[in-house]
Amino acid sequence: MMRQLNMDTVQQNFWKEEFLREKMLRCEWHRKYGSMVKAKQKAKAAARLPLHLPTLHPKTPLSPPPAPKAGPSRAPSPALEVPEQPEMYPVPPATRALLYEGISHDSQGRYRYLNTRHRDIPEMRYRFPITTSFTYGWQLGPPVKQDMVFCKMCHIESFFRKNGAFSPLDPKDLAL
Repeated sequence: MMRQLNMDTVQQNFWKEEFLREKMLRCEWHRKYGSMVKAKQKAKAAARLPLHLPTLHPKTPLSPPPAPKAGPSRAPSPALEVPEQPEMYPVPPATRALLYEGISHDSQGRYRYLNTRHRDIPEMRYRFPITTSFTYGWQLGPPVKQDMVFCKMCHIESFFRKNGAFSPLDPKDLAL
């Protein structure tokens, strides 16, 4: 794409506003969903660590635990206790069963499963918007069907004039 060198102040201000708007959208998404994504990443990283089993020592008689001190105790931070949640909600069993019925060539199996999942709104499939393109249609509700209304006054039979190009205009030719 060729770079425009003859930008005036209006175009410069437009691009400046666009960059700021995108930056604000990213910051807003990070503020809203950043903690959930970080908790998920930490849980995945912890799952990848190798499992170390404790060494077993010979049994010794246990001594009673010391009495807890009455000093102020710190409550654990809620960010550490966030359970891992997947990005998507689980698929209902009836929908999952469609995968195993028939083959895609006969409009069954995977084909029917994907069409059924596609009909669900994103809020029913995902816990939060994953990408910024999700925010355009997030939580809009079901689509509203509008009936097409035709105006009989505006209906024109043809693009061309019926009386020729240089003849006076016929009132039937105008769409007002």
